[in-house]
Order: sequence, then C-alpha cells, then structure tokens
Amino acid sequence: MAFTNIKTSQREFLIEYLRGTGRELTQPQAEALFGIQNLRARMSEVRDMGLRVRVRATQNGRIAYSVSARDVNGSRARVAA
Repeated sequence: MAFTNIKTSQREFLIEYLRGTGRELTQPQAEALFGIQNLRARMSEVRDMGLRVRVRATQNGRIAYSVSARDVNGSRARVAA
C-alpha cells in the first residue's frame, strides 16, 4: 500500500525524486513507499527520455536505480515530458 499520493505521472515523479540527488530506489521500496508496481518499466521510460539511469546490484541481490543529474548529452537542463 502506498503512503504517498503522487500528483504527477510516475515517470515525472521518479525524475524529480531521483535526478541528481544521489538517492537510490529498489522495486520493494518503490512499491511500499509510492505504490509503483513496475519500477523497471518506469526507469526504462526515463532512460528513453535521454536521462542517464544507473543500475546497481545491492548486497541482498536487489537492483537499485538512480538517475544522474546530467542527461546523455551532458546537459543538466530539464527534460520535457
């Protein structure tokens, strides 16, 4: 059950929440905190928008996602949805 009401799209929320902050998010965290059922698909959409998505395997075997402040071209400009 999600404890946060997301007023924007999940993709836009993830960009704002992760981009350039140094935060990481795993699937169980995304589902428990924000109600995001398919984090992998949302992060794929973020990647398709031209942002750098970092993927890291955690010690317990889960995948953690983070988003770089810079896009694939090196710009920090806001990405149009």
